[in-house]
Amino acid sequence: MDRRLLPATTLRLFNRRFNSTVSTATVLQTLKPEPAAFTIVNLDDHRKLFASVSTSKLLRSSINLGLASNETFVDFGMWVMNSRLMETSLVRDVILKTVKHTMFEHFCAGETTEEAGECVRKIHDAGLRGMLVYAVDNTGCDRNLEGFLRCVEFSKSLPPSSVSFLIAKITAICPIGLLRRVSDLMRWQYKDPSFNLPWKLHTLPIFSTSSPLYHTLQKPPPLTPEEELDLELAHRRLQKLCQKCVQESVPLLIDAEYTSLQPAIDYFTYSSAIKHNQDGNPIVYGTVQAYLKDAKERLFMASKAAEKLGVPMGFKLVRGAYMSSETESASSLGYDSPIHNSIDETHACYNDCAGFLLKRIANGNDAVVFATHNIDSGKLAACRARNLGIQKGNRRLEFAQLYGMSEALSFGLRNAGFQERAEEKNKEPGIW
Repeated sequence: MDRRLLPATTLRLFNRRFNSTVSTATVLQTLKPEPAAFTIVNLDDHRKLFASVSTSKLLRSSINLGLASNETFVDFGMWVMNSRLMETSLVRDVILKTVKHTMFEHFCAGETTEEAGECVRKIHDAGLRGMLVYAVDNTGCDRNLEGFLRCVEFSKSLPPSSVSFLIAKITAICPIGLLRRVSDLMRWQYKDPSFNLPWKLHTLPIFSTSSPLYHTLQKPPPLTPEEELDLELAHRRLQKLCQKCVQESVPLLIDAEYTSLQPAIDYFTYSSAIKHNQDGNPIVYGTVQAYLKDAKERLFMASKAAEKLGVPMGFKLVRGAYMSSETESASSLGYDSPIHNSIDETHACYNDCAGFLLKRIANGNDAVVFATHNIDSGKLAACRARNLGIQKGNRRLEFAQLYGMSEALSFGLRNAGFQERAEEKNKEPGIW
């Protein structure tokens, strides 16, 4: 068994990377949901909440989550997995087998397509749906495209409506170096509108006045002919994937990544959305990271620009996954962090963005996946949706949690009649 197996198949219920300094539960300190929110999403009736989960699984889950929340245990586990002990085959096999039957089993769909499919069927029987994730990046763009296409094809073999989205990273189909170059060029064009980018397609607003531009301090050289060809090939890969998703009616959700690359990722996302989001049906979704100071303004600008074009937009709303690296990167260049100064500011931004998108949905515009493990944010969004008259089963409104995480919120939203998703990550097609 390859030691790379576990990182490659680690389950994600949104694009968050865990370490011992990140709490497994986020508590909202200042925002208090309206009282009605607690009646809409009931998390107190545990018998009803976990009726679809066996007692043995509940016990295993309790043990696994208890271990995962122990910083000393997590640090020790990381040390073991990165130590020379893993170079001894017998020790490595014992360690990987132990991890497989504990953390891996709790957070991951499985090692194969068949195992992932069985997991989709189980969560579908429990009233949830899956988001398929082909968890690779920057390891052979054409090969990755074929993996994504197989993932869409795989969804057809599963129970009807059991899969809601395919999730993809642009870094899987376009070299990271090229994404960084495109981001630099687009940042410079924002600073200097006369700066010409002959290859640029029609897109939506990508920057706001508060967007981090410090990654590009000098005027970058234009793309070389070879880089322009690589960019065209990346566009073709994404268009082929979009066309397959349109053909199979499986929406494509494009993940956000580091701010150094995000302008290019948004460019790919928005230019594809303009082309493929037709007839009031968003098929290409972008991701908004609410922990960024410019998130709300950029969301408003993109959504309203799309409305003027008659393009229905879909967004996944997350808090964010790269807090430490973003802060360190900005600090190394002598700039303030692009991330909100406090968790309360991030919560406020998330809920403001959620409120904006819910009003858009109520008016027949846009679609959203609320990716949150925060109970108060989930309850507040549910309450607002109900107050706005958004009907149960409205496919423009969905909630999502990582498989194996915040299942109480998942089941509570399910019981309240909202569209619920679980996300898993797998080397082969996995589930969100």
